[in-house]
Amino acid sequence: MSADAPHILLVDDDARLAQLAGRFLAEQGFRVTRAASAGEAREKLGFMDFDLMVLDVMMPGETGLELTADLRGERAAAMPILLLTARDTPEDIVAGFEAGADDYLGKPFDPRVLVARIRAMLRRAAPPALPAGPVQMGQALFDPERGELVSQSARVRLTGSELALLTAFAARPHEVLSREALAGVLGLDDVNERAIDVQVTRLRRKIEPDPREPRFLLTVRGKGYSLKPGA
Repeated sequence: MSADAPHILLVDDDARLAQLAGRFLAEQGFRVTRAASAGEAREKLGFMDFDLMVLDVMMPGETGLELTADLRGERAAAMPILLLTARDTPEDIVAGFEAGADDYLGKPFDPRVLVARIRAMLRRAAPPALPAGPVQMGQALFDPERGELVSQSARVRLTGSELALLTAFAARPHEVLSREALAGVLGLDDVNERAIDVQVTRLRRKIEPDPREPRFLLTVRGKGYSLKPGA
């Protein structure tokens, strides 16, 4: 297997599922490292680099949701995370996105769907087409070439999904991007409006002085969202 193949960290305490999923991913050309707990995942993240993490939600001890939320403030802030769980109600899915996950897949799942989701997430994480230059949003400045958001002289961490969304908005300022278009940016197979709204809400928290009264990333009722840069 090529050393350039995407490296996946597969975290699940179900040994049989992890073995089967890991084998299938390897057959599809991925490098796979397995961990049976959040603690073991942290250990591997400490000395290995990964392109994406597939993470079970319900595990003994620290849950996948807790690990996701914690990692979003750590060194793995931009690494795409796909959550796996048997609990896939709308409330569970929203909780996953609010914790910082990039996608969500319910158990049981077809391994081909898992692979399709992973490939879509990796495409989304690849360097996108860039806007002409930095975009000002009040005290926040987004540099698409560096994939960097700075607010009040401090760098703001962005998840892969947040970076993809902000880049898409910055490339088309003042235009309305529909939820369908944003689903495409996020690599989602279907338009889960609530999931998209959650990601936009998370992004607003990082660029708006008051996310409850947005000045720059605006909702256009019945159409989608629009970015209006300005001082």
